Amino acid sequence: MITSEANNGGTMDTNDTGRRALLKTALALATAAGAGRLAATEKATTAGPALTKVAEGLLFPEGPIAMADGSVILVEMRAKTLTRIGRDGKRSVIAELGGGPNGAAIGPDGAVYVTNNGGAWGWTPGVTNMPGPPPAVYNGGSIQRVDLKTGKVTTLYDRCDGKLLNGPNDLVFDRQGGFWFTCYGQTDNEIRRLGGLYYAKADGSKITRWRSAQISPNGVGLSPDGKVVYMADCMLGRLYAFDLKAPGVMATTEIPNDPTPQGRVIATLPGYQWLDSLKVEADGSISVATLFNAGITTFQPDGRYAHTPLPDPVTTNLCFGGADLRDVWVTASSSGILYRLRWPRAGLAPAYRA
Repeated sequence: MITSEANNGGTMDTNDTGRRALLKTALALATAAGAGRLAATEKATTAGPALTKVAEGLLFPEGPIAMADGSVILVEMRAKTLTRIGRDGKRSVIAELGGGPNGAAIGPDGAVYVTNNGGAWGWTPGVTNMPGPPPAVYNGGSIQRVDLKTGKVTTLYDRCDGKLLNGPNDLVFDRQGGFWFTCYGQTDNEIRRLGGLYYAKADGSKITRWRSAQISPNGVGLSPDGKVVYMADCMLGRLYAFDLKAPGVMATTEIPNDPTPQGRVIATLPGYQWLDSLKVEADGSISVATLFNAGITTFQPDGRYAHTPLPDPVTTNLCFGGADLRDVWVTASSSGILYRLRWPRAGLAPAYRA
C-alpha cells in the first residue's frame, strides 16, 4: 500500500512511456537471470512494506539524510542540486552543485559533504531519470562541502596522489571526523576507468586511496564498533568487508596488481542484481539498495541475506531517522520519488546529525 503526503510542485519529464518500458525490461532480466529464484529456494524475500510517498517530481534523488527537524536533505543528480524536502513534502534548493551529486552526509561541523561524480554520465532523452550515454570529455569528480546556513559550496578534493577521482559515489563518516568514500569508476562505453575505496579528512588536509582497481564501488558503511568498513560493488552484486586496525587505517595494505579481492566477501547476489548505496543497522546488519530486483537487500555479516521489495527497480539509497531510528526514507530514483516506511529494526545512528 502506498499513501501520499507529497505536495512539492516539482517538475518532471512528461514522457514516462519509455521509462516504464525500459524498467519492465530490466525487471524481466532480473527475474529470468535468477533473482526471482531467491525467494523460492531460500525463502529470503519478505512482503512489501507499507509506503508513504513523501515527495515526487524529483530528478534522480540520491543520498538522503534524515534531519532533526523532520525534513530530509538529498541530492538530485539530474538537477545537480542539494535539496531539502520539508515535512510537508515541499522541495527547496539549498545549493547548486554542478556535475553529478551522488551521495551526501553530515560532517563533524554540521555541514553536508557531497560525493560528486562530476557528470560521469548523461541522461537518456525522453526518459524520466534514467542515466544515458557518457560525456564526450570526462574530467573527474570531487568531494564538496556545503554550508547549510549560506549554501556556500567548497571543493575539498578532486584528486588523490595526482590522479583524478573517477566518479565519487557514496560516503560515511566515522566518529573521529574522517570519512570513507567510494569512487564508482567511469566508462566511455568501451574503456572503463576502475574505481576505488578512499579515506579522507573533513578539513581537506589528507586523502588516502586504500583500494584501487575495483570494478564498480558504490555503497560504503561502517560496522557499529567502527572496526569494519563495508563496500558494495555495484555491477558484481557483491558486498565486501575490510578490517580496520585504527580509524581510517585498513588492517592490510593494498598489494598492487594482485587479482585477489584483498578483503572478505560477505555475499554475492545471484542473477542480474546490482548493489547501490547502503546503511548499517544498530544490530550490525547491512541494508543495501538493490537495482533491477527493486528493493533493499539486508545482509548479515555471516553472509545470510533477505530481500525487501519496493516499487522502483532503480532503488538507489536509504537512510534511517525518527526518534527510534526505525523510520526509513528511500530514494526511488527512476520514478523521482522519496518514500518513507517503517523498518523492523533500528538503524545505526550516523556519527554526526544536524
